[in-house]
Order: sequence, then structure tokens, then C-alpha cells
Amino acid sequence: MKKTVLSLALATVAASAQAETVEIELPEFYGKINLTQEFVQQEDAGSYSQLNSNASRLGLKGKTAINDQLTAIYQAEYEIDVDGDGDVFKQRNTFLGVKGSYGLVQAGVFDTALKASQGKVDLFNDLPGDIKNVLTHSENREANAVRYESPSLSGLVVTLDHINAEEEDVNNGLSASLVYTRDGIYVAYAYDTDVEGEGIKVQRVTGQLKTSFATFGALWETEDDNGDSNDGMLFSVSVPVSVVAVNAQYIASDIKDEGGTQYSLGAEYKLSKKAKTFIFASSSETDEDSSGMDVYGAGMELKF
Repeated sequence: MKKTVLSLALATVAASAQAETVEIELPEFYGKINLTQEFVQQEDAGSYSQLNSNASRLGLKGKTAINDQLTAIYQAEYEIDVDGDGDVFKQRNTFLGVKGSYGLVQAGVFDTALKASQGKVDLFNDLPGDIKNVLTHSENREANAVRYESPSLSGLVVTLDHINAEEEDVNNGLSASLVYTRDGIYVAYAYDTDVEGEGIKVQRVTGQLKTSFATFGALWETEDDNGDSNDGMLFSVSVPVSVVAVNAQYIASDIKDEGGTQYSLGAEYKLSKKAKTFIFASSSETDEDSSGMDVYGAGMELKF
């Protein structure tokens, strides 16, 4: 009996030694808190101050190998209102995907290919100077979306989004982009159809050039809403001055409101790779009477 027990024990040890080691990557918890104190002056109306949390967020993301060729990726991200306004958690990019040498396929909720194609040309993203406030209707994050993203082809990446309508007699949406990146050059073309609404087609061209003394950006967009066509444009420049980056941006667009214009100026100082402090001013108006608004602010951003 003792010999039998010993043999079983040795066999178990040998089997354990020969067992394949399985490595499981733990998910990464991440987030960003961006808080600004702002002062708003309205044309022919009252002034007020406000605290904004500017799309602050918490998220969980990770990846795990399926086999030698495929890797599963996942992400769950939620916007948080640090200033205490609005919902405690608001869903942002949340998806499951599979990545391999052929590219990436993912499904869930995420920024459309057209929205993502802006890259970093909008120097006042998530602030009052954000392009969504004056230039465009098409900064969309869509649910029920399926994406294919190609691998980089000498710097060129192709992205296709199929957005399920999930209703009868309603067109599915399509968002697509071609993005080329190489040696400080960023160029993108994007196209939406039936994303913002049925019969609405949007085209966007974006370019950015990074040099040793400044980064220049431009964006042009046209929207055809069932035969009614309007367009808008953006120009931006960021200049490093010692330890500070000085940013300027101009927007003109008839897409959201006729005669919409906005000027933004700001400066940011990096405290570390994860933290920065900044100041800004944005002035906007349209052809509508008494539509002018000036916003001045200062804030801090911390990533973790």
C-alpha cells in the first residue's frame, strides 16, 4: 500500500513538472482627471463662473493571448463628473476585440472612425474650444458598432465601422477612415454616412505637421444633410517656449450654426509625464444676434 501511494505521488509531481505554464496578464486600471475653473461672459447676458471636469474618466483595459496568432483585447471606460454635476458614470469606449497579423476586429461602443481621424489636431479637446462646440455635429461615439482596423501598411491604416441600426427600415451607419502617419506627418481622410442621421453624409480631411519649432494642424469638414451642404475648417499651431507650450486655434463653420467662429488661445506646462497645468481663453460667436461668448479658465490634468 505504501509503495502504491508513493508511486502516485511521484507521478503527480512528474505531471506537474511537465505541465505547460499559462501566463495571464492582469487588467490595467487607468484614468484621467481634468478640472478647470472657468469664467463665462455672455454677450448681452449675465456672466457666471463654473467648475468643469472635462470628460474625466476611469477605465479598465487588458489583453490575453488566445493562441500564437491571436490576442483578445478588452476595455471598459466610463466618464466621471468630478465636479459633482451629471451622472456618476457615463459609458465611453467599451468593447471586446481580437487582434492578429491581419489587423483588429472589435465590437461594442467606441468613437467612430471619423471622430478618431482628427488625431491631435484639436488643441483644446474637451475644453470650451473643442471642435464639437462650433465646427461639427459628427464627434460621435456609437453603440452597436463593429470595427475592422487594418495593420499599418507602411504608415497607412484603414478603419471601417459598421453601426447597426437595430430597427426595421432604418439605414445602418458606416464610418471609414484612411490615416497615414510617418516622421512627424499626420494625414487623414474620413467619411460618414447615416451616422449622425439618415441621409447625412460627412467628409473630413485632417493634416498635422510636427517640426522642431512648432506643430501645425488643419481640418476641413463638409456635411451634406439630405441635399443641404455646409462646411467648416480649423487651423491650429502649438509652439514650445522653454518649458511651456503655447497653443492657438481658429475655427470657422456653418455646420452647427451659420457664421460660427471661434478663437482659442492657451498655454500648458508639463509637471511630469502624467500631469500638467494650463490656462486658456476661447471666444465664439455666430451670425445670430447676441450669440457671442467668452470663456476664460485655468486647470490641471492628472493621468494615472
